[in-house]
Amino acid sequence: MKFCQLLFFFVFVSSPAFAVEVPSLEGMIEPNELVEFSSQVPGIIEQINVERGDRVQRGQVLTQLKSGVEEAAVNLAKARVEFGLRKAERNEELYKKQLISSHEKDEIETEIQLAQLQLLETEERLKLRTIRSTIDGVVVERIGAAGEYVGEEPFLIVARIHPLNVEVVVPVAYFGAINKGQHARVLLEEPVGGSYKAKVVIIDQVIDAASGTFRVRLELPNPKTILPAGLKCQVVF
Repeated sequence: MKFCQLLFFFVFVSSPAFAVEVPSLEGMIEPNELVEFSSQVPGIIEQINVERGDRVQRGQVLTQLKSGVEEAAVNLAKARVEFGLRKAERNEELYKKQLISSHEKDEIETEIQLAQLQLLETEERLKLRTIRSTIDGVVVERIGAAGEYVGEEPFLIVARIHPLNVEVVVPVAYFGAINKGQHARVLLEEPVGGSYKAKVVIIDQVIDAASGTFRVRLELPNPKTILPAGLKCQVVF
């Protein structure tokens, strides 16, 4: 008997013949993405180039760690590569005149390759001392400061607010009445206000049995980043 009841419910909500009109629902405007920046390597902050509220672009340098040791290692590796190249050039004529063996020539070339690989390694280590933004967004929290030690703990948080996410909790009675790709009007609360068009991008396929609801996410374009996250809204499907 229970099985038959569940089957009937599924058919009712998923069949186009039983279209259900979804009422206006309350939603919450949230950032599209929230990135907590920490450091892959421990170190001391030399400078932080942004403040809370600043807008940042993908690839922009956010923080620079002290890197004197790493810079010295790069310069040393470069000097070894340059020395190896000069040595190889000097010995090329000797090899042509058969004054050095092919084995000795191979050793010189191998030394150059090893020096170049070491240079690459030191350059990558130096890059880790520069922390760049991975998104276009706005700084929502700055925890660290110049002179402080950083590591795995986040010291800077950046939010992507174009587009924005609109999260809506929908009663289970309307499961199947909202479709992915469907558009809706988003009415923002005051003092911002206004009506904006958003698109359904995610519909949860797992219903919360305790509350009898499921979640829907809409994508709200915000190209000029004038709309803030954190507002309540009404969503009209």
